[in-house]
Amino acid sequence: MQDALARLRDETLAQIEAAIRLDEIEAARVAVLGRKGSLKQAMRQLKDVAPDERPAMGQLANEVKTAIVEALDARRKLIERAETQATDAAFDITLPGIHRPLGHEHPLRRTEAELREVFARLGFEVAEGPEVELEYYNFEALNIPADHPARDGFDTFYIEGDVVLRSHTSPVQIRVMEQRQPPIRVVVPGRVYRPDTPDATHSPVFHQIEGLVVGEGVTFADLKAVLTMAMRELFGPDTATRFRPSFFPFTEPSAEVDVSYAVNGEKRWLELLGAGMVHPKVFEAVGYDAERYTGFAFGMGIDRVAMLKYGIPDIRLFFENDVRFLEQF
Repeated sequence: MQDALARLRDETLAQIEAAIRLDEIEAARVAVLGRKGSLKQAMRQLKDVAPDERPAMGQLANEVKTAIVEALDARRKLIERAETQATDAAFDITLPGIHRPLGHEHPLRRTEAELREVFARLGFEVAEGPEVELEYYNFEALNIPADHPARDGFDTFYIEGDVVLRSHTSPVQIRVMEQRQPPIRVVVPGRVYRPDTPDATHSPVFHQIEGLVVGEGVTFADLKAVLTMAMRELFGPDTATRFRPSFFPFTEPSAEVDVSYAVNGEKRWLELLGAGMVHPKVFEAVGYDAERYTGFAFGMGIDRVAMLKYGIPDIRLFFENDVRFLEQF
């Protein structure tokens, strides 16, 4: 057995020395030290050795195993070092680096973040709600019953029964008021849907941000002050706002709000917001005392704000995923 162990050691060490790849090292380890390896087989023969010789043979077997393990580790490290050096040699550090352009925010996301920040400085917190809504929140609770002619202006996509894609972010206002008591001051940004034919200013998918303030003694003057300050924060201190009488079923009185901008030094107006005092029937739907509380609401298209800020002529550009357009921002 002594000769067999010595022969196994010498043959294995020679095999290890000849290995030039890591898989050859692993094959040698399994062949000798594995569960069915040759050293395991040799160890099983110890039972056939005379009892007085077993200690010496056991010690020799351990010495053979130690020698093989050390040789395997040394050869593995040598091969790994050689492979690393070969890789380093193939890499020319004098070559110019590979430019990997960094991503950046989509102009709609950037505009939404700016709007959130502007209204946060005015004391508003952000509220969010589901894009898949119930008719009750999208229409009825906002004083838009099924037979109301204003329903056509807020038409949307129906999923099944009374489940719809929300046509504005106003349903979140109802959800917030159901869960809280005044005072309330929130803005609600999000994606909305309407079955509009796509053109330069219309899209079946677009984005809105709405605001809601409810409390005691809230007036239309507060609404005008908030929107005037917000528009000046967005577009510059010289920005003017113009309020025109309008109609929305969930506010009374209501107004369209125009924002001034200049083209070649000429002042022009763009309709940007809808706003008004919260209708008493909306308060009734959420259980508020309309004799005690008043409030105002406003809403604007984030897409339209981005178009105005960045001079974008067509809303469809936001959704076509054309990098030639997106890389400009």
